[in-house]
Amino acid sequence: MKTTTLVAIFVVLLIIVGAVAYYLGTMMAPKPPTETPTETPTEQTPTETTPTWTPPSKIKAAWVYVGPVGDFGWSYMHDIGRRVVQELFKDWLETGYVESIQEAQLSETIDNLVSQGYNVIFTTSFEFMDKTIEAGEKYPNIIFWHCSGYRRSKNVGTYFADLYQIYYLNGLIAGALTKTGKIGYVAAFTIPEVVRHINAFAIGAKEVGEQLGKDIKVYVIQIGDWYAPDKARQAAETLVNQYGVDVLAYTEDSTAIIEYAQQLYETEGKEVYVFSHYSPGYVYGPDVVPSGQLVRWEVIYVDILAKIKAGIYTPYNLENVDYWYLLNTGAVELGAHIYENGTVMMINPKFAPTLKQLTVTDKITGETVSVYDLILRRYEEMKAAFMLTPLQLTAVTHQFENIDKIQINYGTADNPVYINYYIGGIFDPFTGPLSGYSIEEGKYGEPVTIPEGVRLSHDDLWTMQWFLDYVEFLSGGG
Repeated sequence: MKTTTLVAIFVVLLIIVGAVAYYLGTMMAPKPPTETPTETPTEQTPTETTPTWTPPSKIKAAWVYVGPVGDFGWSYMHDIGRRVVQELFKDWLETGYVESIQEAQLSETIDNLVSQGYNVIFTTSFEFMDKTIEAGEKYPNIIFWHCSGYRRSKNVGTYFADLYQIYYLNGLIAGALTKTGKIGYVAAFTIPEVVRHINAFAIGAKEVGEQLGKDIKVYVIQIGDWYAPDKARQAAETLVNQYGVDVLAYTEDSTAIIEYAQQLYETEGKEVYVFSHYSPGYVYGPDVVPSGQLVRWEVIYVDILAKIKAGIYTPYNLENVDYWYLLNTGAVELGAHIYENGTVMMINPKFAPTLKQLTVTDKITGETVSVYDLILRRYEEMKAAFMLTPLQLTAVTHQFENIDKIQINYGTADNPVYINYYIGGIFDPFTGPLSGYSIEEGKYGEPVTIPEGVRLSHDDLWTMQWFLDYVEFLSGGG
């Protein structure tokens, strides 16, 4: 046996003997006299404890859609997300959905889902917000998630994948392609989500269009429905025929506007370009769709359901959980088509030569670049904001999202080396100077001014009820 081994054994024996001796000493030592307290202890108020919660072995998750799953827009893409998690987590997840539910039907719909054993319920439309909160109070052991809202409680979290950065990129393309400088937008409703998308689109169009000698004007018609193909087409016809627009964008959940523009191209040779919304609309208008906005709700659904299964999210801790995912997260993407291998057609190849030939000045660097290269630059500048992601998960950290950069010491205390550490990315379209007018009830037409260099915060964007000066609101104003 080696000497080192003997030494080790000896040390261990010493430790054991010492521990036993200490134990015997304490057992045999005389006990101190018991003291009688001189004062009665103050009665303590019991503290409220968070109930324990064990994740169910089988999670049953239901989605409530405002439109039909076949709308090829909002509800369709939410359901794609559902299908992804259903397959991915099939060992412990069961899913279901109900479609074309109006606000007045929501409470009864949730009652039915709970009676069927669903323990996680996603309500996917802005107007479902208040009734989702009521349902959370009625069913405190059910986990609820509301999409696009801002009210939360212990068992109601919120989430959203926002497209304003993508709309800005589409606006750059629109400003290059328009010949008239007149651009149309068909809006379902002018809630803050849609308003910021319209403004972002207009900012991009003006940034490029003005440099190419065009007087950019954006005309907005509100149709009052999320899914209304006939109304959407009629509004598009009005914008084209009465206002002379040659570019269209929209927030409505059908393919009606794309098909209308493709029909104009095929039957009259008239070029009206359309940016597809939510779903990959290129296949419905290969000659008229330069790009669009794509959403990947599954990025959020995977995260939420995995954390429920892991016991991280419970019915008792969701009051500050608020996903607000942007381009940096992968939940939204620039493009109008998804290839079979999963890659994205960011820009329709038909329009790439034109975008590469037109040149503008990058207002950040002062360089002369093609519009095509400017689009890719802005895309990377916004997508590269990786530090935003952990801030975009909770309501208490949203306040840090509009910080573009902080200074940190990359060196040592003796030899400091201070560098700019980017948080919100190099660029955001909602950075002043910007000016517009309120569309808020009771304040319609009042001026709004954003000073130079001021980057709008999450709360500014989330409550936006004003249009830029060069956006003309044709209906719904007041």
